[in-house]
Amino acid sequence: MTETATFAAGCFWGVEERFRKVPGVVDAEVGYTGGQTRDPTYHDVCTGTTGHAEAVRVTFDPQTISYEELVKTFFALHDPTTRDRQGPDVGRQYRSAIFAETPAQQQAARAVLEHLQAQRHDQRPIVTEISPASDFFRAEDYHQRYNEKHRRASCAF
Repeated sequence: MTETATFAAGCFWGVEERFRKVPGVVDAEVGYTGGQTRDPTYHDVCTGTTGHAEAVRVTFDPQTISYEELVKTFFALHDPTTRDRQGPDVGRQYRSAIFAETPAQQQAARAVLEHLQAQRHDQRPIVTEISPASDFFRAEDYHQRYNEKHRRASCAF
């Protein structure tokens, strides 16, 4: 039996690709969550007015990888100390966020965040938001496995 976890860590293309490589991850898909607009498009989310984050919904086998390990992986994939920004991508849609599917996930995510914050030497606060999951709207097909498709296409030349 599989479970799901939803994370936002900036532009979803690279995050999706990296989660797909994690042993125990069965699937990863990109989409939008955490906002107020129903069925947003990429264009809608890019305006910054929908409240959504670019996110990755990870389907995983909890017999192979724990939710806590996925949360640690999430924190290792990006800079959780920058508010509404990852690299050159700036805006609320690029925020660092964990959308917990259950109260147990929310509790586990908070425990990992607090542990990582306590270990930080520079004392910059981790600004990752942890909230209950809301509707997840799957992104357009051309965004799914984007890096994989474009790398394959560029290798054909």
